[in-house]
Amino acid sequence: MKRKKGAPLITDYEYLKNFRYFAQIEEGIKDLGAQELAELGAENVTPAFRGIYFTADRQTLYRINYTSRLVSRVLAPLVSFPCPDTDLLYETAKQIRWGDFFKQNRTFAVFSNVANSKITHSKFAALRLKDAVADSLIYKTGLRPDVSVQNPDVALNLYINNDHAVISIDTSGGPLHKRGYREESVSAPMQETVAAAIIRMTRWNGEVPLYDPMCGSGTLLCEALMHYSRIPSGIFREKFGFLVLPDFDPETWAQVKAEADNNIRELPENLIAGSDISEEAVDFTKINLMGMHFGNNVRIARADFSSLPPLEHQVIVANPPYGIRMGKNKNLNAFHKKLGDFLKQQCKGSSVYIYFGDRGYIKKMGLKPTFKMPIQAGGLDGRLVKYEMY
Repeated sequence: MKRKKGAPLITDYEYLKNFRYFAQIEEGIKDLGAQELAELGAENVTPAFRGIYFTADRQTLYRINYTSRLVSRVLAPLVSFPCPDTDLLYETAKQIRWGDFFKQNRTFAVFSNVANSKITHSKFAALRLKDAVADSLIYKTGLRPDVSVQNPDVALNLYINNDHAVISIDTSGGPLHKRGYREESVSAPMQETVAAAIIRMTRWNGEVPLYDPMCGSGTLLCEALMHYSRIPSGIFREKFGFLVLPDFDPETWAQVKAEADNNIRELPENLIAGSDISEEAVDFTKINLMGMHFGNNVRIARADFSSLPPLEHQVIVANPPYGIRMGKNKNLNAFHKKLGDFLKQQCKGSSVYIYFGDRGYIKKMGLKPTFKMPIQAGGLDGRLVKYEMY
């Protein structure tokens, strides 16, 4: 397993040369993601296929990972190279000085995606990269690192497109949408980044109450709480991938975390509330809110939306149940007409934002939309529709 003669170790990592990173983000919320990255200090923000390129110093990289509500993960490219076959992938990857990232007892995993290339099997490509890492470390240290797909200390990303490979470190250490507050969930729960995007699109700033009359497991309410109280989205995460980078600066990270944590503000009572007809959904929402800062200040009740008192001069958000959550025998056309009637009669002066996972039901509401915004995310091709209840 000796290195080929004349093949030097790769130690001059790309992200350290240009401070350029890649944020993976759902296509349907990419424009919002670009805005958020710029707000968090990223520069040269450039949308691309499957995500957004940007440049950032260490402080900004840590801040994005800790506070971004829309980004799925942030990759730090180590090396990119022409890669027509897996043998070249293996030999090139073996030249990376993996000891810079692996300390004793650190586990790892490789996640790969292959498109338009002579290498056609992403799992086999991932296996070759995994072997290269292990063989390189065995040669250097005599120890073979363990693989942990569920919770690796070092998460590697391999992307091969048009016979060109990029090997990156996942600086997030796993999907950022997994906030850590969701203990329980109904079937087909909304992804946290989608809920955060919806809250952002409402432009809600806390001047009027926010209500979700079909809260499910409470994802929209939790994201509204985190938004208003400025709670970092990564506050419950135990570790981040950037902790294993050779240039990791613990003092800068502590400073970034303290700055974000000190910006948290209390949620007033009765500013955020929600309800659901399902007792199970109400229980799940309460459980998910229980561990959050100020979660006790969110009012939750069991109720059919049609029996609610007037919700006037509020921001109303909802992800109406459909498909799996409604059951096959429900009359969805009648359900949406009933919802439209309730909004028209009981929600005067309110701004309403409804996410339709199945956009075919928009026309069943009997209301004139102010806008329809496509959100292709979380495996859905839905629409966020705004109604102004004059």
